[in-house]
Amino acid sequence: MTGNRPTAPGPSRLAARRLTLAYEDRTVVEELDLDVPDGKVTVIVGPNACGKSTLLRALGRLLKPRRGAVLLDGTELARLPTKRIAQVIGLLPQTPVPPEGITVGDLIARGRQPHQKWWQQWSETDETSVSEAMQRTGTADLAERPVDELSGGQRQRVWIAMALAQDTDLLLLDEPTTYLDIAHQVEVLDLVRQLNRERGRTVVAVLHDLNQAARYADHLIAMCAGRIVAQGAPGDIVTAELVQEVFGLASVVVPDPVTGGPMVVPGPLRSPDGTSAGDDVPGGAGGGATVPAARDAAW
Repeated sequence: MTGNRPTAPGPSRLAARRLTLAYEDRTVVEELDLDVPDGKVTVIVGPNACGKSTLLRALGRLLKPRRGAVLLDGTELARLPTKRIAQVIGLLPQTPVPPEGITVGDLIARGRQPHQKWWQQWSETDETSVSEAMQRTGTADLAERPVDELSGGQRQRVWIAMALAQDTDLLLLDEPTTYLDIAHQVEVLDLVRQLNRERGRTVVAVLHDLNQAARYADHLIAMCAGRIVAQGAPGDIVTAELVQEVFGLASVVVPDPVTGGPMVVPGPLRSPDGTSAGDDVPGGAGGGATVPAARDAAW
């Protein structure tokens, strides 16, 4: 671990204690403690196979811990009824599979099931929640179409709409920008931020793009090899040393020209002889004075 890292926040509604997660004989996460900050947007980042999606699955009770526990309001998830969990925690997994032949409208409406009672299958509240979720995600015009006929990006927006219709206090999103072009990625992340700011939703998301994570997160968690390497406000923990430690990538961290937060720019390319592509260029990697603008969108 490099440098001084901010410590975890205090006790929260959703937490993990001494959590060990495994697939058969392969341990992915071991002895992990975590407190998800209430009312904040938390983003988990890290290299492939570091355990970030596995951790999110455990937080949503899709994966049973090998040891330790996930706690909701101080009670182990394993001890809570499934319906109770679904009323509080909404989860969008990485690769959800829709029922064959289901329409967009019917799939989004399924987000309301945890809130329905046996004597009242549909209510005005359900209708309002579904309509609002469709409007927010731009899926209203797709309502009558079968989900299996949609493009990848359209499907992703439909799944997000279902998660929003569930109307939970806690929302877990595993790579919600998958299959989306850059414009729709920004739309989705702006929506997540809006839900947090206007309605106080606690959000935990796994993202691959570190710069998007740094821009949208209130609390950033960097994972590597099944452990939390650093966590805290992006401006406090995102450094070139952290990027090297977690991703094995040389980089420069500069102020984001829009937000003023940290922005990671990958380091200079290397030629076959091992020299830096910027070594001969004034202000390049050798001079260290400026960062080539062409790299701004590379991460």
